[in-house]
Amino acid sequence: MNKVELKPTTIFECFAEVNKVPRPSKREEKMIEFLLQFGKTLGLDTQRDECGNVIIRKPATAGMEGKPTVILQSHMDMVCEPSDGSFDFENLPIETYVDGEWMRAKGTTLGADDGIGIAMEMALLKSTDIEHGPIECVFTRDEETGLTGAEAMKPGFMSGQYLINLDSEDEGQIFVSCAGGCRTTATFHYEPQAVPEGMFFARLSIAGLTGGHSGDDINKKRANANKLLIRFLYQTMKQTELHLVDLQSGGLHNAIPREGYAVIAVPRAWKEQLAINWNIYRSEVEQEYEVTEPKVVLDLESCDAPSTMIDDATAHRLIMACQAVDNGVYAMCQSIKLVETSSNLASIRVDSDTHTININSSQRSSLLSARRNMSDTIEACFQLAGAEVNVGEGYPGWAMNPNSRLLSVATEQYCNLFGKEPIVRGIHAGLECGLFSEKYPHLDMVSFGPTLRGVHSPDEKLHIPTVQMVWDHLLAILKNI
Repeated sequence: MNKVELKPTTIFECFAEVNKVPRPSKREEKMIEFLLQFGKTLGLDTQRDECGNVIIRKPATAGMEGKPTVILQSHMDMVCEPSDGSFDFENLPIETYVDGEWMRAKGTTLGADDGIGIAMEMALLKSTDIEHGPIECVFTRDEETGLTGAEAMKPGFMSGQYLINLDSEDEGQIFVSCAGGCRTTATFHYEPQAVPEGMFFARLSIAGLTGGHSGDDINKKRANANKLLIRFLYQTMKQTELHLVDLQSGGLHNAIPREGYAVIAVPRAWKEQLAINWNIYRSEVEQEYEVTEPKVVLDLESCDAPSTMIDDATAHRLIMACQAVDNGVYAMCQSIKLVETSSNLASIRVDSDTHTININSSQRSSLLSARRNMSDTIEACFQLAGAEVNVGEGYPGWAMNPNSRLLSVATEQYCNLFGKEPIVRGIHAGLECGLFSEKYPHLDMVSFGPTLRGVHSPDEKLHIPTVQMVWDHLLAILKNI
């Protein structure tokens, strides 16, 4: 397959610079310093707020001074997911390569979410031949694990009338609303229990799942590693004596879990039946997910006897709660074809040092009342099982502005450039626009970006030709707003 040219050249050069800078969520200090130095080197007004958000202001080009100020906004952090669990995201650069029309990373997430947005802003700030009015390039921190940069931003940090969020993943689509969401965590406390005699110990593992964004991909029937493991444990618990030794599955709260494992014990006389049941279960999973999970791998292997295990009462309550808890799409919007409410069982982790089992989940909805109901459902399920539950404050959704001047200009310019109407829609994911709309109620906002696939996973890839399309569209908006 022939490679495509990396155009616009300046954007991909900037993206390469961005990917040299480590920027895990909540640990963006190196990226903050990089952006501050970048703006100051260009001689532009560059500031950071108390939280670490960065703003770089660039005056209008000659003849464009009367234009309204436009804010361009991206987040500086990235989801750090390796393919083998060993990549040092805090010190190593992201290595990219071109695969036909797509750009990928070697064994990690690519960081185009939202590094390509940062690169576009950098390219505009560096430019000397692009017509635009006054612009404010804003880079927020920690979008992926809490939207804390946008949440901590104080009114007055930005001053523009229009805001273009460069954090969407489908070229040709303009987003005008988003879901709100929150995290719900549950903690079980257990007592280490002596291991009975005559047990067979097995490690059950699931890997090779597609994963993806827990909002935008939740309706694509992708398997959840946590739910697959729990499902088999629950079936086994109903048939024979089952003891739980360890359970480590899933990862970030905003990613559909791709892999995990459980260590269990069953009577030695049940060893062969366990293997038979696991093989049957493997076939069932492969059949259920033959389209969306062609690379799923389910393994069973024997392992050494541990010194202790989780007490049976806690283990059984945990398994029942995770079997019962909602996961996936809960409701669809009544007016448009879009997910309204969903939940993602993100991670289950046994901590043998503190004798706790910690469960993370996230709930999303375009309706605050429906999101609260979903969180209440998750909370009640885990409380019934005896867990300590905490429901976070969450973040707001972003309602569509039916009188948006920015949307009108963006739609018109897209038609002029490409001879077709863009798709105007909402997204079942959290965008910082929801928080901005609370603090800056006057802001007229849209969100768009080049096509990305497999975000929040090592399969993340950027469709190279769409970068030029988005760039042309962005410049046309800036010229004509």
